[in-house]
Amino acid sequence: MAKKETLIRLSISLLVICIVAAATLGYVYNVTKDPINKTKNAKIENAIKKVLPNFKGEINSIRIMPENGADSLTVHFAYSNGKLFGAAVETYTDIAFSGRFTLMVGFDANGKILETEVLEMAETPGLGDKIDKKNSDFPLQFKDKDPAAFKLKVKSDNGDIDAITAATISSRAFCDAVERAYLTFLKAKELQHE
Repeated sequence: MAKKETLIRLSISLLVICIVAAATLGYVYNVTKDPINKTKNAKIENAIKKVLPNFKGEINSIRIMPENGADSLTVHFAYSNGKLFGAAVETYTDIAFSGRFTLMVGFDANGKILETEVLEMAETPGLGDKIDKKNSDFPLQFKDKDPAAFKLKVKSDNGDIDAITAATISSRAFCDAVERAYLTFLKAKELQHE
């Protein structure tokens, strides 16, 4: 009989602990959800401003599945006086050395790359993190390039991009993300104008 009572008390104690933990977790989530979303949205807006320099107008965002990816991308079409100025595309790659990283890539109305901005990454400090223009000039190779005529691959893969020394995987990943953004931009632009 004592074993049964002990089992019941332990079960009730465990149930109470689980309820308190779940309630606390739910409360913390609700308290932090809005500030986290505001910070994320501010980061996106800031990145759009960086990759679409000199843009003043309105943004129309759509989500679209890329040809070569598992997750949808957000394409932020930029219109100035009713005319397409360009687009900022939130893109990603899963082939990076330290897992997924995300970028924002700006294109003019014809598809020329205006600018790139790293949103999130966890590449090796001093090596792979050189994909960020805060750490090297690597991303500048993409600026003002037309992907229709410029191969978005590293030179060792018969492309036009000089890889970062000792960080070829990160360089390939950056190229993969930019190419995914470009192909998705073309697809989204076609859908927008149907």
